Amino acid sequence: MIRRRPAPLHPGARIGVVAPGSAPRSEGTLRDGIARLEALGYGVLTHRSDFSSYGYLGGPDAVRLDEFNSFLRRDDVSALFCVRGGYGALRLLPGLDYKAARRHPKLLVGYSDVTALHLALYEQAGWVGLSGPMVAVEWGDEDAASERLFWDLARGGTPDPLLGPHGETLEPVCSGEAEGVLIGGNLAVLTKLVGTPYLPALEGVLLFLEEVGEEPYRVDGLLAQLKLAGILDRLGGIVLGAFTEADPKPDRPSLTLDEVFAHYINDLACPVARGLVYGHFPTKNTLPVGVRARLAVDDRTARLSILEPVVT
Repeated sequence: MIRRRPAPLHPGARIGVVAPGSAPRSEGTLRDGIARLEALGYGVLTHRSDFSSYGYLGGPDAVRLDEFNSFLRRDDVSALFCVRGGYGALRLLPGLDYKAARRHPKLLVGYSDVTALHLALYEQAGWVGLSGPMVAVEWGDEDAASERLFWDLARGGTPDPLLGPHGETLEPVCSGEAEGVLIGGNLAVLTKLVGTPYLPALEGVLLFLEEVGEEPYRVDGLLAQLKLAGILDRLGGIVLGAFTEADPKPDRPSLTLDEVFAHYINDLACPVARGLVYGHFPTKNTLPVGVRARLAVDDRTARLSILEPVVT
């Protein structure tokens, strides 16, 4: 695969704001996020003035697709920052202009539902990107520690090791060492791409995962699908982020998430680490998508090293 890396993101660059999934929770949070990026010296562009909801979507599919493709076709836009996640990106994948994406690589920024776009654009156009802060979620509420990590990667940094916003380190689960392309994001979204032309080949990759609002039995089902599809056994390594809002209903018997992970992951023949500060909460890591990395785990320590920059 030819990977197409965009230029480093420095003040003066133009950022296109897109809503491929759900609408912003409020116009105020969107305005605050745009204002923050403008205050940092970036030219922020929008394709439409109306980001109101269409059901659980941030507008009809045709509107969201036109917005995204219009920015893909522009050579004067350096990055695409997503408004928020929610749901909807999966519906756009067949209509994306992948030829334009190959001609004009840009830095795609977002997480959660945006996982679908990261993986599809990596597979179909060779894009690398950043699973990171969104305009109407994090950018309007400045968090200096998280921002520092984001800008380091967006401007060419290769952290060795990748630490959390406050220096947090990974926790070992299964020992071993592997190098591979770092791929991942939201578990449910990634699993929905199994069997489609938009999921990259995952053999040998270092897979990072997070999830929100899924009880242990649902996480069990998602991991079971990856296991039954032969994906878990072909990975180079796994790094687990946060699985938040995952408590089972109090009147229902349940396994714990740790028991679910132990069943599917603890006997894999690859390094596994947990404790990645990445997920659905304000202060967190940004993760590169599509660049080579190394995961080294022993009985006491775990270390994720980024081996090449996202931008060039």
